Amino acid sequence: MGKNKKQAKEPSSTIALNRKARHEFFIEDRLEAGMELEGWEVKSMRAGRAQLSEAYVLLRNGEAFLFGAHITPLPTASTHINPDPSRTRKLLLHRAEINRLVGAVERKGYTLVPMALYWKRGRAKLEVGLAKGKKEYDKRADKKDKDWERERARILKHG
Repeated sequence: MGKNKKQAKEPSSTIALNRKARHEFFIEDRLEAGMELEGWEVKSMRAGRAQLSEAYVLLRNGEAFLFGAHITPLPTASTHINPDPSRTRKLLLHRAEINRLVGAVERKGYTLVPMALYWKRGRAKLEVGLAKGKKEYDKRADKKDKDWERERARILKHG
């Protein structure tokens, strides 16, 4: 009797990535934030129905909020609630972290960018990047460097 049982692959802990963030911004620092979520949002995120492509983070009244993140409700969502896919969600950070971010954003001209949404010990976490915007010539230089690295690897591989 052979071992024909397929190994169940562990699901990835990553829910959603913001791939544009690295292209549009220089990421200086990263931190992890919890999120205030409703039950239907957690179920939808478990099903992988979250997007961060148009999302951004703002600081208001000493609190951090996630705007523009789209969590598509499942068709089996509860009938007695009216789910709002792109509602504003509060981020859970320590007071010292918020104070540091307020200083960087208001005084130094940084912005807060959501980088990734993932599971950690059964809880949804958001990776927030403290970033500065790139100019067009910075983006072109990055693309040129990536192309050169790819070409160099190809040359080294084939001799």
